[in-house]
Amino acid sequence: MDLSGLSLAELRQLEKRVTAEIRRKSDSIKRNLLKQMKKMASDEGLEFNDLIDEAATAEPRPAPASGKRKASAAPRRKTKKPLKYFHPENPKIGWTGHGRKPGWVIAWLDQGKPLSALEKSAG
Repeated sequence: MDLSGLSLAELRQLEKRVTAEIRRKSDSIKRNLLKQMKKMASDEGLEFNDLIDEAATAEPRPAPASGKRKASAAPRRKTKKPLKYFHPENPKIGWTGHGRKPGWVIAWLDQGKPLSALEKSAG
């Protein structure tokens, strides 16, 4: 299907029709699948809603082992790094030297002063 010959208005109209058709087909497929699953449950002598409730409350099973390593579910806690550079006027304010430079460090460097001078002003 060559769309290059269509105007912008025609393309937008086509987009609306495609979106509506996707929604309609998706809803139809969902209804049919639900009907099939209910029939399968009924054929086995079970209530579909009971299966859904049980599945929702069941504990998740671990994923099968594979060659790929997956990220840990629990995020790693970052350890606090010690402060390396200290504000020249208030030694309680510091920076570890990692991550974005604080404004006072940028201002210090803009004045042509060495970063190493902020190390010595600690304590």
